[in-house]
Amino acid sequence: MQIADFRLFLEVADLGSFTKVAIQRQTAQSHISRQISQLEKHCGGVLFRRTGRGVELTEYGAYTARKVRFWLNDTDSLINELRDNAGIPRGEVRLGIIPSAATPLMTEVYRQLQHNYPQVKINVREGQGGELDALLDTGAVDMAILFRYEKPSNTDEVLLSTANTYLVSSPGLPLTMPATVEFKRLKGLPLVLPRKPSYWRSILDETAKSKGITLSTTVEADSLRLQKSLVTDNQNLYALLGPFAFHDELRAGRLQAAKVISPELKRYVTLAHSKNGALTKACRIVSEIITSTVSRWQGQLSYDEET
Repeated sequence: MQIADFRLFLEVADLGSFTKVAIQRQTAQSHISRQISQLEKHCGGVLFRRTGRGVELTEYGAYTARKVRFWLNDTDSLINELRDNAGIPRGEVRLGIIPSAATPLMTEVYRQLQHNYPQVKINVREGQGGELDALLDTGAVDMAILFRYEKPSNTDEVLLSTANTYLVSSPGLPLTMPATVEFKRLKGLPLVLPRKPSYWRSILDETAKSKGITLSTTVEADSLRLQKSLVTDNQNLYALLGPFAFHDELRAGRLQAAKVISPELKRYVTLAHSKNGALTKACRIVSEIITSTVSRWQGQLSYDEET
């Protein structure tokens, strides 16, 4: 048995699916299943049971996962300590990120690493808020860029940017031509919104309730790409998005947007660090590159030459 076998085991446990792991690793699902079966033989017990949605840990699997996580964290800490003491920053930094922040921010981070710290590698996973929080809690990622609904108040998390919410439509629609639109005017609009349950969806529904209106959901979709595509191709659809999500489409004239007011719905983009152990030198470098880049870009997650 190799360390890589146990890392694969935890990856399957976190994602709950052989197929998802196979897609992430760009390999066949049968290959992942075969590796897990071999690990189960070596461990002497069944680690996963199959469900209609994928796989879940057996009682023995959950026990093994707890032991393996402690062991791998200790192993990683030892390796990172040895690397830190070598004097040259090196190692992999696992970063979770909301889709709207993935590019071009990660492109700039990679460029700076290649130029100044070529031995530091980044492993980027996209996800939504709850998923990223879970990855942080389990130590599956070292840090994450994610949305919060209140400003961070602890030392493990720093504020990168503040984002308003915009009503987004295809070009030419009168409602999104002005700079702002009041929330109450969303009543009856055909909207593309995130699927329930989600914290952001709950905030939107609660805000509507406080205004005495109900939001009309025509399509539910978590994917930002799909939301933007639906709105672009259908003049009778609207979406509620942050500015980083549609920046490029707005500049290209494919979408039109008005800031939602009364109330303004603000979200805070933060960089949160895992609480599982001290940050390695490589993690501290990546964290500094991210915060300094967003600061240089004046609180934006993309560089705008006109700013």
